[in-house]
Amino acid sequence: MINYLQNIYYRELAILVTIILTFLLNACQPTPANYSARLVVPTPSDASSFNYPLNQSAYSIFGYIYEGLIIENGVTGELEPALADSWEIEEDEQTIIVTLKEGLKWSDGEAITTDDVVFSYNEIYLNDKIPTSFKDILRIGKSGALPTVKKIDNRRIEFSTPEPFVPFIRYAGGLPILPAHALQESVHTTNSKGELNYLTKWGTNTPVKEIIGNGMYRLKSYTPNQRIILEKNPFYWRRDEKGNNLPYIENIVWQIIENTDNQLLNFRSGQLDTIKVEPEMFPLLKREENRGKYTIYNGGPAPASSFICFNLNQGYNSKGKPFVDPIKSRWFRNKAFRQAIAYAINREAITNNIYRGLGAPQYSPIPVTSPFYLSPEAGLKVYNYDPEKAQKLLLGAGFKYNQNGELLDSGGNRVEFTLLSSAGRKIRELIATQINQDFANIGIKINLQFLSFNTYVKKLSLSRDWDAYQGGFTGGGIEPHAGYNIWSVNGRLHSFNQGAQPGEEKIEGWKVNDWEQQIDDLYVEASQVLDEEKRKEFYGQAQQIIAEELPFIYLVNPLEFDAIRNRIKGVKYNDFGGGFWNLYELQISD
Repeated sequence: MINYLQNIYYRELAILVTIILTFLLNACQPTPANYSARLVVPTPSDASSFNYPLNQSAYSIFGYIYEGLIIENGVTGELEPALADSWEIEEDEQTIIVTLKEGLKWSDGEAITTDDVVFSYNEIYLNDKIPTSFKDILRIGKSGALPTVKKIDNRRIEFSTPEPFVPFIRYAGGLPILPAHALQESVHTTNSKGELNYLTKWGTNTPVKEIIGNGMYRLKSYTPNQRIILEKNPFYWRRDEKGNNLPYIENIVWQIIENTDNQLLNFRSGQLDTIKVEPEMFPLLKREENRGKYTIYNGGPAPASSFICFNLNQGYNSKGKPFVDPIKSRWFRNKAFRQAIAYAINREAITNNIYRGLGAPQYSPIPVTSPFYLSPEAGLKVYNYDPEKAQKLLLGAGFKYNQNGELLDSGGNRVEFTLLSSAGRKIRELIATQINQDFANIGIKINLQFLSFNTYVKKLSLSRDWDAYQGGFTGGGIEPHAGYNIWSVNGRLHSFNQGAQPGEEKIEGWKVNDWEQQIDDLYVEASQVLDEEKRKEFYGQAQQIIAEELPFIYLVNPLEFDAIRNRIKGVKYNDFGGGFWNLYELQISD
């Protein structure tokens, strides 16, 4: 299930991934069919937190229980009012006045006010003591200055930016508004260690009735590692033409099923209402489409990236130990080594054998559907499968082969490292196996390590103690600035060379490469000009540097398919918003 903000930030790392898609759950109005019905959807990972800004998982229920001031239309991508009634951009293009709807309420019946809006931004999202990736995409200009947010009166809030910032309303407006009456005390008090109580607020051990939101649904029950049940929020602001409270569907069951094979079994037995159709599932599910009473929708190229990433961090931990073994670090930081790896990966085999031809090789972080995508024809460097070229690059960089065909560095060390990946997704495991074979063909040994998704995310984002990982970011969307928390040298998703984050001490030995800073600067420049062609030029230059330096070695961009039961009425599936962007008006008719 695609949710407007779920997809910007967290899609495998925490991330960020992207703010935009988590709140694509909005649109029109019919009459109710079956108010007692429930929708059952699968997720491969348990919730990691019920505290939205602290969440680091790509999988969460926040798109159901929260809304921001504005949302993106799931068909057009245009901005529309959500909690906001309207907004106006002043002549200086640096001041935005947002007016709230009247009569808004939280899921506990308390009134939503402009004080909640100011609290959410000033005391949560812009608070240096709270580690959240959203601050990254709100930084403005090369100085990294943050916007100011202030209350004008009981319905109006003023947002001001120190410099022009084209994507501001799209991202600032999409952030969920949080309840001051439930969270403010935790932001102003500390525990015995001097840490904000907010940092442990609303963990997964919190009674669900204490979790307060403003979206279509609210938490009803939570059984760890099994399911989350959401119930209709009686105070949600939307009404249909007859005045009925939306949404129509009474309950959402978020069924936790880590293994995709088990998801398939549950869907085929009728226990799930929808499933993301993995390539190996497609032939079977397509044959059973009529008998199973569901429809498989083609969403086109996924607005996401998949890659392998080497740890380029030269820093040391608090005990003076380097995050990465110095021998391996020299390999990983060698551009020729990374380019050799890129040439060694057989993307055609991955596309044809694993994705069943339903995809294409990928070389850019920006989706092919974005107007800012730089194509190979326009100058994007690509790495077609060429193991001989990979070997020549390695030999030219000082590596050598022994009599067994094993790759050694100039010091005689065998080139061997561990590749992390998340467990449970068959497609991931198959790709990792293919990569293992490809690397063996050029004499490199990798040790595959599969971890549960939440463990995998914590290891990458907290320890910095890893060699390489297989991952992805979702929610690319139309506007590339959604990925700024990946490309900012100080971003929380700058995983290949992550520096100290808010609340952490300075990392000794951490260095920023010139090309990293160039990418950061280009993203900043692109966010500050209104001329569309100039913005394309900046993002094109950034893509060229990324393709040359390869901080992420991209793999394959698959086509997305979703199967949805025909009993769910009102589906308006499209490649931007998916099948549930208009969840509030969907009905279930058995």
